[in-house]
Amino acid sequence: MKAAIYSAESARPKAPLRMEEVPRPRLRPDHVLLHVLACGVCRTDLHIVEGDLPPILSDLIPGHQIVGEVVEGASHEMPTGTRVGVSWIGDTDGICQYCRRGMENLCDEIVFTGYSVNGGYAEYVQVHRDFVYLLPPGLDDVHAAPLLCAGIIGFRSLRVAGVEPGEKVGLFGFGCSGALAIEILRAWKCEVYVVTRDASHRSRAAELGAVWVGDEKTLPPVPLDRAITFAPSGKVVVSALSSLRKAGVVAINAIHLDRMPSFDYDKLLWGERQIRSVANMTRQDAVDFLKLAAALKIKPRVNVFRLDDANRALAAIKHELAQGSAVLVP
Repeated sequence: MKAAIYSAESARPKAPLRMEEVPRPRLRPDHVLLHVLACGVCRTDLHIVEGDLPPILSDLIPGHQIVGEVVEGASHEMPTGTRVGVSWIGDTDGICQYCRRGMENLCDEIVFTGYSVNGGYAEYVQVHRDFVYLLPPGLDDVHAAPLLCAGIIGFRSLRVAGVEPGEKVGLFGFGCSGALAIEILRAWKCEVYVVTRDASHRSRAAELGAVWVGDEKTLPPVPLDRAITFAPSGKVVVSALSSLRKAGVVAINAIHLDRMPSFDYDKLLWGERQIRSVANMTRQDAVDFLKLAAALKIKPRVNVFRLDDANRALAAIKHELAQGSAVLVP
């Protein structure tokens, strides 16, 4: 099969992936083999190929927003040809204290699709059968792909922040995940305030129904009940924190964050304000979000790239050249 390979030792700055013909995965017990129909390109993939996350495999096929159809390992519940989705979490131990408490996203033995095991920048991918999701029939392959991480993790961020219907919610940074989260917030009758440096993202936020939009030098005009940060910047977290009412919550949606600057505890954190990190997602998050996305008919903007153009797709994410999500199609 054809695949895009990342190797930390041989990666070039402007072309970290190399295209190769590699053996198709040999099916293991409790797994299914999928023919990849589409794979979203996530900013986490960029963190991996730029070394922000330490390498785990010497040669890695990235990609964790996978839409595929079952070709091997079929079952009664998942016959051959079934269209399914795969996300960031590829497996857990299932027995630790976190897994037993419904907090599998914190499992110490967690497997990450496209990071600790090979992912979907390829024509085929092998995944654990317990970590695939049936997809709504009304959503085509390329529009389903971004929902499988950007959508799910944005939804989990709203849960971690404790968003209640009708609240004032700030989104700090506004890429694909923010654009999907705002549609849920509007369905919950929340007032959405967006802070983002990119002018095209500000226009998109206003188009999607934000009641106020500003750049990174401004703050929302009212105290917020909740805030979610999508930019991997500690400075942005402090800006979000300074916008909260007492007892408000900031949820940090970032797998990698630069240094947190110092801030005034008495003015910004005192008053039972909270800062919480968002770590991965659970299968229940995925099931609940996909059901909600189908009911709300959420359809993200996408930019389609051929698998051969995976480096160009990563560059589009890095330099914010794409209006919407980048999706690879083998």
